[in-house]
Amino acid sequence: MLALTSTAFKEGLPIPPDYTCAGKNQSPPLAWTGLPTHTVCLVLLMNDPDAPTGDWTHWVIYNIPPEEKGFAAGVPASEKLPNGARQGVNDFHRIGYGGPCPPKGKPHRYFFRLYALDVELQLEPGATRAAVLQAMQGHIAAEAHLMGTFQR
Repeated sequence: MLALTSTAFKEGLPIPPDYTCAGKNQSPPLAWTGLPTHTVCLVLLMNDPDAPTGDWTHWVIYNIPPEEKGFAAGVPASEKLPNGARQGVNDFHRIGYGGPCPPKGKPHRYFFRLYALDVELQLEPGATRAAVLQAMQGHIAAEAHLMGTFQR
C-alpha cells in the first residue's frame, strides 16, 4: 500500500516554520513506500483547501521516476529536476514549492498527495495542477496523502 511520510511533521500536526513563508519557505523532506509494481511515474501535489480564495495550489511536481524513494528538504525551484521530474506552476505564479502562508487566524490544512501512475504524463514543464489532474484521469494506480497544518 502506498504511504507518504515526512521526518519534519506527522499526519495532522503542524508543519515547522522552515517549510513555510514564516521561515526558509523550502519544501519539507518527504518519503514514500509501497509503490505498485507497474508504476511508471509519480505525481506530487500540495494544496490548501482552507484558503480564503478557495483551494490554493502550493506545489505541482510530476513524472517523478518510480526509482525515487522521496525528496530531501529544499527541492530546487526549477522546471526540470536532475532525475527527470518536472515542476508545474503554483498559485503564487511560480515554478516549484510555495510554502504555507495563510492569513492570520485559524490553522489551515495542507495536503501533500502522492499518485502512482501507469503512464508518464505528456506535459511540458510549468503545467498547472488542473492540467496534471486532467492528464492523470484513468491512470492512477495508487494514491497516498499526508496532511499538516499551519497557522500565523
